[in-house]
Amino acid sequence: MVRVKPATGGKSGSGGAPGRRRGMIGLVRKRLLQLLLVLVLLPPVLTVIYSVVPPISTLMIGRYVQFLWVDRQWVPLEQISPNLVRSVITSEDSGFCENDGVEWDALQDQVEALSEGEKPRGASTITMQTAKNLFLWGERSYIRKGLELPLALMLDAMLTKKRILEIYLNIAEWGEGIFGAEAAAQAWFGKSAKDLTRTEAARLATALPNPRGRNPAKPGSGHRNWPARTWPV
Repeated sequence: MVRVKPATGGKSGSGGAPGRRRGMIGLVRKRLLQLLLVLVLLPPVLTVIYSVVPPISTLMIGRYVQFLWVDRQWVPLEQISPNLVRSVITSEDSGFCENDGVEWDALQDQVEALSEGEKPRGASTITMQTAKNLFLWGERSYIRKGLELPLALMLDAMLTKKRILEIYLNIAEWGEGIFGAEAAAQAWFGKSAKDLTRTEAARLATALPNPRGRNPAKPGSGHRNWPARTWPV
C-alpha cells in the first residue's frame, strides 16, 4: 500500500512572504522613528552640555573628518576685546540684547522681498548663526533657514546672551581653517583677541559675512571703508 504525503507547504509558504514584508516595513518604520527622536532630542541635549563645555562647529567637524587643518583657541568672553564684541553685535545683530534669537520684523521683510521676486538678504541674528554653526550645514538653503528658527529660539531659551555670544565668537569662521576670535586675532594681526584695537576689531567683524574672501589684515577698498559703519555714532 502506497502512502501519499499530504501537501502542507502551499498556503503556509504563500502567507509567509507578506508577513516577512510587513515585519520588515515595521522594522524600518521603527528605526526611522528612533532616528527622528534622536535628531529632535540631540540639539537640546548638546545645548545643555555646551552651556559648560566649549563646543565645536559642524564646519570644524567636517574639516577634522577630512584631516584638514583647524586652528581654534577657546577663550572666555572676558579675554576678548570689548572692541570686537561691540563691532560684531553692531555689524551682525544690533538687536541681539533685546530679541529672542530671531528678528521677526527683518525676517518678515525678507519673506515679502522673496514673494516679490527680489533676492532675500539673510536677516540672520547672531543666535541663528550660532545655531547654524553648531547644528546645521554651511550651504545656504530655505530648508536650513527654516531649521535655524526653532534652533535659535531654543538656544535663546536655554542659554544666557553672554554664553551665546561667547560661543559664537569662539566658533565663527575667520578664514580657511581659522575659527574663533583668538585664532583670528593671532592669524591676521599677530596678537591676542583681548588686545585688538577698534579698527582691527571692526575689520574682523565685517569679514564675517565672507570670511574666506576678505582679508582683515589687508582689506580691499570696499572692506576698508566698512569698519566706520560698524560703530554707532
